[in-house]
Amino acid sequence: MGHVADLTQIVEPGVTLPTRHPRGLSTLFFTEMWERFSYYGMRALLVLFMVREVSKGGMGLTDEVATAIYGLYTAGVYLMALPGGWISDRIFGAQKTVWYGGIIIALGHFTLAMPWTQTFYLGLILVVIGSGILKPNMSALVGELYPEGGARRDAGFTIFYMGVNLGAALGPIACCYLAERLSWHAGFAAAGVGMVLGLIQFRFSKHLLGSAGTASPHQHKRPGSVGMGILAGIVAAVVGLIALCLTGWIVIYPPAIARYASGVIVLIAAVYFAYVLLFLGLDRAEKKRIALILVLFLASALFWAGFEQAGSSFNLFAERYTDRVIDMTGFVIPAGWFQALGPVFVITLAPVMASLWVLLARKNWNPSIPTKFGLGLLFLALGFVVMAAASGVVASGKPVIPVWLVATYLIHTVGELCLSPVGLSSVTKLAPRKLVGQMMGFWFLATALGNLIAGLLAGTFSVDAIQQWPDMYLKITVLPIAAGLLLIVFSRLLKKLAPDVK
Repeated sequence: MGHVADLTQIVEPGVTLPTRHPRGLSTLFFTEMWERFSYYGMRALLVLFMVREVSKGGMGLTDEVATAIYGLYTAGVYLMALPGGWISDRIFGAQKTVWYGGIIIALGHFTLAMPWTQTFYLGLILVVIGSGILKPNMSALVGELYPEGGARRDAGFTIFYMGVNLGAALGPIACCYLAERLSWHAGFAAAGVGMVLGLIQFRFSKHLLGSAGTASPHQHKRPGSVGMGILAGIVAAVVGLIALCLTGWIVIYPPAIARYASGVIVLIAAVYFAYVLLFLGLDRAEKKRIALILVLFLASALFWAGFEQAGSSFNLFAERYTDRVIDMTGFVIPAGWFQALGPVFVITLAPVMASLWVLLARKNWNPSIPTKFGLGLLFLALGFVVMAAASGVVASGKPVIPVWLVATYLIHTVGELCLSPVGLSSVTKLAPRKLVGQMMGFWFLATALGNLIAGLLAGTFSVDAIQQWPDMYLKITVLPIAAGLLLIVFSRLLKKLAPDVK
């Protein structure tokens, strides 16, 4: 989901700023809306398609394998944001990178729409590559439209992220409806059509962007043989791996890969933070801030590991154990429609939460960054308490009414609004100036790690052990509650690591 910009920045005295937003913001709003329509529309189908029986048009995979693939897929999007930013900075510029990324995304969705299992993984990889390339550069373009910075820029980002969540709400509704009424592949095709619509409107309205993102900021520098060699090597390795998998030379077991990838991300993060603290010559104050970022990094990974159950285990819960029939009409609510609840709640609650923080700040009661993270984790745990109660009903042999899932998504969205926008803002404030770009890139590693763990965690909920689900959901709450309380209790101590950052 999208994030809410910080609306509290102050413009320098004596500087006169335009009062209207740039016309190019509408270009980016609708491009991102359609891209998120395609991404979240397809994501709502993904696990349901993979576990559905082959006789019913699905892939017939086990829950463990399907949710591991889901975790790898969602984590891959965030990991690809790192080279995506590099490609824009060093080669194409943001506008061209967004265009090429959108084309790759559309190709991926239409590949998924083909009724052959062999093309499924290729389609996923294309969507991962395209989304990773496009995702960071859309935000970069928004920033370039507001070179003066300040509150007007933050308001622009808020409008932009409303487009993110509007697309994320509409995508599951349209794609899942077509999947239920026509076929799974019609749902995937709808996601591709959405991306094509985004590309069309981007092409015909990109003149409104002016010179923003038209060239690489490093256009005076060639990418370098080493950088281009690394990029070419990665592309060749991916193509070679796809070929070996399609021909059957390599058999991949997704849960094992997800576990391995999680370990690799933890190792990379540990090495990077150690390198920053020990070898970059930071002063004492900067090292304290890096330590605080590390604490927030771990809390963020834990949060996303629980929150991203939305598209995996919660999605399966909606399909298998929720009474989705509307009695008066007999209409069956598609399971994937529940995926639209999160974005709808973000659109509804984001202004309320933003106003709440501003109001508390005026009264000098604004919670510190660690406290907000702690509250986010506690709301996450509370959502799983609701799911424990719901699964208790299911264990007794009865389906549950939709209100259980609605309540869970509502509670988790409140947690998201406590943690996610605050995390993005805090990294830009805490990171040393020379490391802001790197730190933002590594911040997404926490989200990628959380997504991988989420996929593995979802695979532990076996349909053959439904009686154990209430206890399993309650066990999941232990770490978020412990971490949340620790962050709140020690918030004053943690705040001393960066006393001037609010």
